[in-house]
Amino acid sequence: MNTSSPDSIRPIYLNGEWRTSSPALEVINPSTGEVFAQVSTIDREGTRQAIADADAAWQGWRDLTGKERGAYLHAIADGIEKRADEIAHTISLENGKPLAQGKGEVGMTVDHFRWFAEEARRTYGRVIPHQMPGKRHLVIRQSVGVVGAIAPWNFPLVLAVRKVAPALAAGCPVLLKPASATPLSSLLLAEAVHEAGLPKGVFQLLIGKAREIGAELMENPACRKITFTGSTEVGRELIRQSADQVKKLSMELGGHAPLIIFDDANLDTAIEGALITKFRNGGQSCIASNRIYVQAGIYEKFLEAFVKKTQALKIGDGLTDGIDIGPLIDSAAVDTALKHIEAATASGARLLCGGKRPEGFNDSFLEATVLADVPEDTLCMNEETFAPVAPVSVFDHEDEVIQRANDTDYGLAAYVFTENLNRAWRVAEALEAGTVGVNDAVPSTSQCPFGGIKQSGLGRELGSEGIDGFLESKHISFGGIG
Repeated sequence: MNTSSPDSIRPIYLNGEWRTSSPALEVINPSTGEVFAQVSTIDREGTRQAIADADAAWQGWRDLTGKERGAYLHAIADGIEKRADEIAHTISLENGKPLAQGKGEVGMTVDHFRWFAEEARRTYGRVIPHQMPGKRHLVIRQSVGVVGAIAPWNFPLVLAVRKVAPALAAGCPVLLKPASATPLSSLLLAEAVHEAGLPKGVFQLLIGKAREIGAELMENPACRKITFTGSTEVGRELIRQSADQVKKLSMELGGHAPLIIFDDANLDTAIEGALITKFRNGGQSCIASNRIYVQAGIYEKFLEAFVKKTQALKIGDGLTDGIDIGPLIDSAAVDTALKHIEAATASGARLLCGGKRPEGFNDSFLEATVLADVPEDTLCMNEETFAPVAPVSVFDHEDEVIQRANDTDYGLAAYVFTENLNRAWRVAEALEAGTVGVNDAVPSTSQCPFGGIKQSGLGRELGSEGIDGFLESKHISFGGIG
């Protein structure tokens, strides 16, 4: 895909064809604030037709064997792998993240496709022992049907693929709605799908106004399931809208992850873990550590080293070598983060570094920020801060910090650093989160389930559980046998 000219309108991928349409959606590079691409869009009527085309493709796609569908997924992975550098470059252009992190996202994307390519042949049913003479029971698993997949902007490729890959593997046609800020990585995904030769209608792109497209996906009965990553607020609204049709939902929603560092932790490992969990992707991650709790015995020592490491992080255009933190998605995101910082300092928190927009950059950049002695009732300790802002608070006892960590409506991820195995087990089991990283800042992986509890979501992505949400279990009872 040529991303060098903003003048030409890139086509959208619908029913196996590339179609140019208007109005065009402008794509802005957050590092420069400049429009660098335009993409075709569709309206509600176009969405309705896409759903009809997907529904028409469903029978043929689900009738393929899991092995056959898996071969298509491997072919898509091959196509993405061959263009990894180009795709990573595009992610950095539209999202702003450092290029190295974009390359990591592409690598994980390939791994997701390969994982679900193999899971496609493992959608096992079972034979159930009968209780009455002359009967036999078995359970088979069949695809749900047409899936509407709504992806976010912060990891625009990999979080889309966590929905697309298992749905395709299960035999479901997919309609992917990427975020309007980051549609180009999804266009590159569509190119890989097209080159892999998937039947028309099995994968399509829905780019346009979220309200129009979302309304049709929710109200059209031919769309059997919605899978969504985004805010808890929007997730609640989708739950309300799904009620009329009892439409199936999978949702990965907001997070407010605690990171707990005990005084018996390996301090160097804990500091590196805090840097990764907080500042990767500029803090724009649903599993970013939003609350850092450090035990009193090492609190000041941790702060001194953590601030020094934070101040060494390089800020700049994601395409520049050696950059650690790029821009936030837009200037409004920085405004929100600054409100969180101001509220914390007004409540008595110490600002140890950062806290403002850096000089020489546009308004979408924010300095990496560390706050100390942050009270529990301030904004950043209760709302998700999608920015490079690290609030640190001291604790004394294990029971105390578990209670504070769990005192939230969210439960997506949590992190624990300790060298005490007994404590590691106790705390990991006690924390209310779908994923707990123990001495591990990057716990997500293709073969393990990912998702939240409480108001952080419904269902799981990845792992053997990742395909479950796209399958129906059917009981077949045979009588008159014997």
